[in-house]
Amino acid sequence: MTTVPVSLTDVRELVDGALRAAVGRLDPRTYRVAAYHLGWTDEEGHPRKNPSGKALRPALALLSARAAVAPPESALPGAVAVELTHAFSLLHDDIMDRDRTRRHRPAAWTVFGEASAILAGDALLSLAGEVLLEAPGQGSARAARALSAATRRLIEGQSLDMDFETRRQISVDECVAMASGKTAALLACSCSIGAVLDGASERLCAALQAFGEDLGIAFQLVDDLLGIWGAPESTGKPALSDLRSRKMSLPVVSALNSGTPEAAKLAELYARPEPSEEDLAETAALVEAAGGRAWAEIEAESRIQRAAEHLLSARLPEPVRAEFLHIADFVTCRDH
Repeated sequence: MTTVPVSLTDVRELVDGALRAAVGRLDPRTYRVAAYHLGWTDEEGHPRKNPSGKALRPALALLSARAAVAPPESALPGAVAVELTHAFSLLHDDIMDRDRTRRHRPAAWTVFGEASAILAGDALLSLAGEVLLEAPGQGSARAARALSAATRRLIEGQSLDMDFETRRQISVDECVAMASGKTAALLACSCSIGAVLDGASERLCAALQAFGEDLGIAFQLVDDLLGIWGAPESTGKPALSDLRSRKMSLPVVSALNSGTPEAAKLAELYARPEPSEEDLAETAALVEAAGGRAWAEIEAESRIQRAAEHLLSARLPEPVRAEFLHIADFVTCRDH
């Protein structure tokens, strides 16, 4: 198993206080939903000891400041803003996908209702903009524009994902474009926002952005693989969950476009609205037989390699480059 990168173990201590202070601006009702969703409290509002999530995006934001030879603390507003934006997207995503669990707990909308969860998500997104615009230095406005553009791409990707639910003819390129918006856009912004806040060169910021784009696609590929073949204890979702919901994930779309006999059978099975457990097991086998699993694994490796090449072009300090690569390895490792 890949060891946890130092950036992910140290980031909570640095970011947690600022994140809680930002969320503390919310009205009590909205705060209760947000605090539950962020893993700080239980359903009754009582504090929890164990935080939820990896804090991946804040860690990348802080690391991007180091890439610009700036202290990681200078990226704190960016780290808070990207985590708030991520939390917003998950609150809304769970409602749209009708996902009833999030990180091994009932999703916020199932506890507090859809309307309250939507409002909490809206509030978190608004806070993200506030935090960035309050950041000292001339880079705050540039960072706020970057996050706003990333959020717009995220929403575009989510819209494409919803469109896919009504279609059965989807190309691999369309599916990659969806993932580029829904997943990669915010990761790419996280990988560069600390440098942007520091006023770093366009060359450096663009290289870090490109690293995050390819990392984001790899991240989504691995997530889609886990959505079919991942163990429930590691994913927090039932086995074969993506197949049960008929999600047009990257391995599935690749398999459907393979032109193989298995692809035709897979299309037939995917058209069944209420698959049995036997259907789900057969569907997973067909995705693999049609090459969807192998394609996704190879493409994820290719994206990680491309991401590493972007870092080389950026000429980062070696410890910073190594830490970026360690994080990339950790979040795309399928055995944790």
